[in-house]
Amino acid sequence: MSRIVLLHATPVAMQPVHTAFEAHWPEAETVNLLDDGLTIDRARETELSEKMIDRFVNFGLYGKAMDADGILVTCSAFGPAIDKLAATAGIPVLKPNEAMFREALALGTRIGMLATFGPSVKTMTDEFDEYVRESGVAATLRTIVVDRAIDLLRKGDVETHNRLVAERAPELADCDAIMLAHFSTSRAAAAVRATTSVPVLTAPDAAVSRMKALLQSR
Repeated sequence: MSRIVLLHATPVAMQPVHTAFEAHWPEAETVNLLDDGLTIDRARETELSEKMIDRFVNFGLYGKAMDADGILVTCSAFGPAIDKLAATAGIPVLKPNEAMFREALALGTRIGMLATFGPSVKTMTDEFDEYVRESGVAATLRTIVVDRAIDLLRKGDVETHNRLVAERAPELADCDAIMLAHFSTSRAAAAVRATTSVPVLTAPDAAVSRMKALLQSR
C-alpha cells in the first residue's frame, strides 16, 4: 500500500482531494498535514519570501519523515517552495496543478483558468509558462480571479461560492479548456459545467491520477 502525505495550507482543500482519492485510488493510504497559517501569511506577501519557502520545505520534510511514498501538495500558492522540497525530499513531490496543466494542453492551446485566491495566480502562471516552454507548445493562459468566493467558502457558504465561480465561466467560452485553479475550487465543477460547453478540468482528480501513475511505474 502506498502512503501519500497531503500537505494542506487551508482546510477547504481537504475534502476535494479525499473525494478524488476515493474515486481514483481508494487503495492508497492518505495522511493529512495542515498548516492553515501558511495561507494567512502567504496572503500578506506579494512575492514568496525565503522565510516562507524554508518554512514550507520544513513542513514537507516532516511529512516525508512519516514514511511517505509520495507527497501531494494541495495549495497552489507555493510553487518555488514545492520545487525546493522536491529537490531535497528524495520521493515524488507533486505540485497541485502540474497534472491539470498536462491535461489542459492535451485539449488545445487556449487555456482559461478560474481562480479564487489572488496571491496564487502569479506562481501558477509562472508554472504554466514553464510547463509550456518545456512542452514546446505555443499555449496561452487567461485567468479570471473570482472575488469573494473563497471567503464565502471558508465561512461554509459552498452554494454561493459555486455560483460566483460558475457565473464567470462564460467569459472563457473561446478557450479550449477551463481549469479550476485550486483544489477548493473543484467544488464548483458541476456548476461551471452547467454554464459552458468548454471542457472543465479540476486539479484534485488530475493530481491523484498522476501520483498513482508515478508510484506504480517505479
